[in-house]
Amino acid sequence: MNNPFDPSHIQEEKAEREARRLRLRSHLLIALFCAVLLGFAAVLYQTQIVNGDNYLTNSETSTLSREGVDSVRGEILDRYGRVLVSNEISYNVELDWDAMGSDRLSILAQLLDICREEGVTWADSLPISKTAPWAYTTDTPLYFVSVTEEGKETTIPTSLGRLAVKCGWAKDATKAQFTAGRLLTTMCQTFGLIEKKNPPRLPNRTLAGALAAGGQASGLLDQSGSVTQADRDLAGVLYELYLRRYEVNNNPYIFARGVDITFITKVKERGLSGVRVEVSTSRKYSTNCAAHVLGYTGAIPAESSEHYKELGYPMNATVGRAGAELAFESYLHGSSGTRLIEKDQNNNIISQEWQTRPEPGSNVVLTIDSAFQSTVEDLLAQYAAKQKESGGMAAAVVDMTGGVLALASYPTYDLSTFWENYAELVNDTENRPLYNRATQGLYAPGSTFKMCTAVAALSEGVITTREKVECTGRYYFYPDVSPACWINPGRHGLETVTDAIKDSCNIFFYDVGRRTTIAVLREYAQKFGLGEYTGIEIPEYKGWVSGPETSKHFGQDWYEGLTMYASIGQDTNQFTPLQLANYVATLVNGGNHYQCHLLKELKSSDYSQVTQVCEPELLDTIDIDPEHLAAVKQGMYDLSKTWSMARYFDALPVEVGCKTGTAETSSRAASTNAVFVCFAPYDNPQVALCLVAEGGDAGGSLAEIAAGILAQYFSTGSSLNAVPAENTLLR
Repeated sequence: MNNPFDPSHIQEEKAEREARRLRLRSHLLIALFCAVLLGFAAVLYQTQIVNGDNYLTNSETSTLSREGVDSVRGEILDRYGRVLVSNEISYNVELDWDAMGSDRLSILAQLLDICREEGVTWADSLPISKTAPWAYTTDTPLYFVSVTEEGKETTIPTSLGRLAVKCGWAKDATKAQFTAGRLLTTMCQTFGLIEKKNPPRLPNRTLAGALAAGGQASGLLDQSGSVTQADRDLAGVLYELYLRRYEVNNNPYIFARGVDITFITKVKERGLSGVRVEVSTSRKYSTNCAAHVLGYTGAIPAESSEHYKELGYPMNATVGRAGAELAFESYLHGSSGTRLIEKDQNNNIISQEWQTRPEPGSNVVLTIDSAFQSTVEDLLAQYAAKQKESGGMAAAVVDMTGGVLALASYPTYDLSTFWENYAELVNDTENRPLYNRATQGLYAPGSTFKMCTAVAALSEGVITTREKVECTGRYYFYPDVSPACWINPGRHGLETVTDAIKDSCNIFFYDVGRRTTIAVLREYAQKFGLGEYTGIEIPEYKGWVSGPETSKHFGQDWYEGLTMYASIGQDTNQFTPLQLANYVATLVNGGNHYQCHLLKELKSSDYSQVTQVCEPELLDTIDIDPEHLAAVKQGMYDLSKTWSMARYFDALPVEVGCKTGTAETSSRAASTNAVFVCFAPYDNPQVALCLVAEGGDAGGSLAEIAAGILAQYFSTGSSLNAVPAENTLLR
């Protein structure tokens, strides 16, 4: 009998248990291996036998394409590091005409149904009302009128006008006439939404006859009853697609921006061909001011496609279209990337890989202070609200080296809703909100030009600081004309140059300007930067300095007697508010004329280093004798101490020098424009500003705004002097 406690017996049992466990493990491993083999076999069977033909077809028809990938744009900041424009990730819906194929109308109808369910707004720039009765949303849907720098009007077809010509709806967009209902019907017929019963093009003579006959009786003017609401919605989307198909607009059609996951899910569930949801970045605005300075981005314009293609941009890139976004495009854009994408016949992505990765753009720091800019814009809006027949307004504030601290134009617009309101903004010919009056508005300077005349006469020895000219109320040098001074009736008596600037005596400057000659006045005006480009990075007009050449350009005769009017800022003198502000800065800094600029510095995409600093650029120097400058500045100071000015400026913490101007104009708004320039502090000038109000009263009416602007600039604890708090990230 075996002893259970025998050591040899215990060892045998232990060995037997180990053997059983080993056999169990082996069997489990074999079973697992067999299962894996069976799984592989099933996959191979599914791939080779069941779906073999499909995969073979797909592999034979797969395509390899190279796709450009846009880089992330740099941010735009103000001079104190406040972010004005940044980026945010969004999901956009894009439409592909070819991928939708023959089911295009059905696909679009389903897509619009989803939009209505989810409350998603889609892009539709067709200038016809979105609900019946159909009417144009602009006065001139097929063309608009643009005013050139020379003041000439040119007629330019709109996108709808160019498409009308491409589709044969009209021979000439600038001459065609359609009612909104008729044009919408014609479009729906072309798009295949309704049956084509009439020729799509309506000759102008037929239209004129129909109008004379009462219109509706002919049946040619309006077929709006045949166009349903669903047709109008589809027509708006097809209009956008046709713009691209006919190369009126070569940019991708972004149907909807910033859609949410619920919308995306519904689109994916429907399997709508040609409807793509793309991840992108869009501009985010942290301010509602400085729209004309910051500008906006958009798709590459058709007329610039070759230029951007040469720079290596993908054709779906977002580029600057105006303002700083356009001016500093090369800094903000960075470097585009490229990736290879392989797709099967169903347009499904099989694989993708980077060839070159995109590099983010640099961050641009501007010279403007956003808080100060906001104050300036608010003051312009408040002034305009008080005027019964106010036109546009402009303000420019510069430092002594041409750095722009604020640049405002009123009316303005909201950058965050720019593209949604684009058609309305472009066609607002009455207010012209897209027009940057600060750099493109040309205005006669009026009496603000008198400092230039004074410096020219003093520097050339025509007069001295003590010489007096008698103002008798009228100037009788020329027998055929005897212009009056502005005080009528009245006279200033004997005036020195200082007195004449304070009193704005026209008789003094008629005489002094005549003796100085128009050639010398033009020379000094141009040295001050008047009638010359300031050099600012955003679009500007050059303006005009009076003289024989300018009169000839405008088809006018020049007479020597016109020098009188030129010397007081009338005749054909036309300058921008920015030129006038920089002219005053040049005067009071002693004659150094600097280029205006918006760029302060560039920072790397991660803000780790400053990569470029903008240094002031001296364009010209005027040798102004200190005695002459003191006499001119004293006149501006004395004006600020008169009762009409002192009530605004005496409360400021600094002394001010100023000059008013009331410029005659043939503008439709009113007979005069109000112009006002000033600088401060008087003893050590830091800033110069110019204000213009179209259709305004005398220039002195702008003194209150100027005082408000200077109060903001020099106030204790203002944004310009504020010290960043501790634990604040400095950009």
